[in-house]
Amino acid sequence: MLFVPSLTSAQTFSSSIKQSSETFITAEPTSSGISFPAKVPHRVSAMPLSRIAFGVSVSPLGFGFQTATNLNSHLNVRGTGNFLNYNISNINTNGFTVSPKVNFASAGASLDIYPFHSGFRLSPGVLFYNQNQATAHFVAAAGTSFTLDKHTYYSAAGTNAVQGNGTFGLGNGSSAFTMTTGWGNMMPDRGGHWSFPFELGVAFIKDPTVALTLKGEVCDGNGKNCQNVATNAQAQADLATQVRSYAKDIQPLKTFPIVSFGVAYSFRFRQPSVR
Repeated sequence: MLFVPSLTSAQTFSSSIKQSSETFITAEPTSSGISFPAKVPHRVSAMPLSRIAFGVSVSPLGFGFQTATNLNSHLNVRGTGNFLNYNISNINTNGFTVSPKVNFASAGASLDIYPFHSGFRLSPGVLFYNQNQATAHFVAAAGTSFTLDKHTYYSAAGTNAVQGNGTFGLGNGSSAFTMTTGWGNMMPDRGGHWSFPFELGVAFIKDPTVALTLKGEVCDGNGKNCQNVATNAQAQADLATQVRSYAKDIQPLKTFPIVSFGVAYSFRFRQPSVR
């Protein structure tokens, strides 16, 4: 005997079609041989550029802001910006009182690849704006000694005391390739708004640079026979050697570490497709 689905069955079928994006429709056989809809969990396949996320983070590049959008179920594109301004006072080294200042500012973009539809990702990218550097002002108090390349000098009295400025550059403003891995999708694949992404990797910057200048006068141990430090051949040779030593010390920073922790909020502004 032929079975004709009732109006109630038709309504049930229509209602099933309108299920939320967390389910999809499939066929479930019955003893009569007629298939009725059943719902099982499925993955939402979002339309390209249908979701957007904003986040904040902290890393060695400073405090960060991030924004991302989806390209497909495996790919997001993400933009980042970081900054850090920090002053330190009265550090004593080699007879100088040093006051360094960190001035970091950078911006970049990356492609977040999720090969397994999970939180794990690989993220090649570029740091296209790089103004990360540190500056320092240093003073050798009048009448005190200081050292350059293990040679001892004496700072002149009064306003002729030796002082100087230094700059430590991380990339000299050049763009840099970045490669990171991490866990956490700023736009969670199975719904939800909040995520807590973690990132680990490096930025391949140019060789870090060091520049130091001195002004004032250097004297003998009795405060006599003072000479302009900027024209004293021995002092300038020792200063150049000291610069090379500092440059060698910071050479490892050409692979600048990135370790980032953050929080992000996402939302949808176009309807997803179902698959």
